[in-house]
Amino acid sequence: MNELLLAQGAGALDLGVLATIGYGLAAIGPGLGIGIIVGKTVEAMARQPEMAGQLRTTMFLGIAFTEALALIGIVAGFLF
Repeated sequence: MNELLLAQGAGALDLGVLATIGYGLAAIGPGLGIGIIVGKTVEAMARQPEMAGQLRTTMFLGIAFTEALALIGIVAGFLF
């Protein structure tokens, strides 16, 4: 009987571990996206300092939309 229970338990997947891996993969994209957004904004500010205010506003909007992807990933990890 114990051998049967052990055999069934060995093949079962832990959904918590899979959700954690899924969120980790979902966080890679927004992390890279935010890095690219900030890098390109700093590059543009160095090229045209007079546009710094407008570029900063656009950068914060881009960061907010990109960070929403990470939040969707965390919610999906909790739901599934």
